[in-house]
Amino acid sequence: MIDIHSHILPGIDDGSPSMEISLQMLRMAADNGTTDIVATPHSNLEFPYDEKVVRSLFRELSDKSDGIINIHLGCDFHLSVDNVQDALLNPAKYTINGRGYLMVELPDLTSLSAMRSVFNRMLETRITPVVTHPERNPSVQNNIKEVELWVRDGCLIQVTAQSLVGRFGSRAQRFADQLFHADLVHFIASDAHDCEDRVPVLTPAYKLVSQRWGREKADSLFIYNPAAALSGDPIYATPNPKKSFLSSLFRL
Repeated sequence: MIDIHSHILPGIDDGSPSMEISLQMLRMAADNGTTDIVATPHSNLEFPYDEKVVRSLFRELSDKSDGIINIHLGCDFHLSVDNVQDALLNPAKYTINGRGYLMVELPDLTSLSAMRSVFNRMLETRITPVVTHPERNPSVQNNIKEVELWVRDGCLIQVTAQSLVGRFGSRAQRFADQLFHADLVHFIASDAHDCEDRVPVLTPAYKLVSQRWGREKADSLFIYNPAAALSGDPIYATPNPKKSFLSSLFRL
């Protein structure tokens, strides 16, 4: 499996506090079936994104974790005027492996229609926004129609693995289910921050998706789509069997 959202770089945001913890997180991920993981440090007012520091820590962690797991670099990109302007000018600075897919975190309270305009600006410059954990966002939870518009425009959606098993509450879990039923989920990632609570473990979510939606769907969300994000290729599309069945009923 490939995990495209994690906070494994040490001492740079609210994730791993030390190199030792970072290596423990990587071993935990590898022991639970993850072959590749993307370090996505925050870029926001609380945790400014210093590219030189980020890349230095990334190289150090990559060297020390050699043989454990493959590490890639991205960013947990928060939408602000300055951030967006910089990303439009320097897309490789923030995108996964510099190849076009950008992990975008929405503000908790925001104008969803304004977000669509920002996303379209990114898409015009060949940045593909991957909206992170919308199931946990209060502004989005009551507006799945807006998510449908984002996806129709070309955005992609990442759900947190632990949301599927209730870690972030029943409301987030229910909305994650709604996103699945509407065929609006393209990636499952850990958004790992530590080794105890928000862990870099995807296996329980993979098993749940396999049981409810089929092995092919699970493989697309945990393996093939994330692999495409690493390489900058188009994602692997699979039909939603439940959605297809309901659609066929309405056509009768």
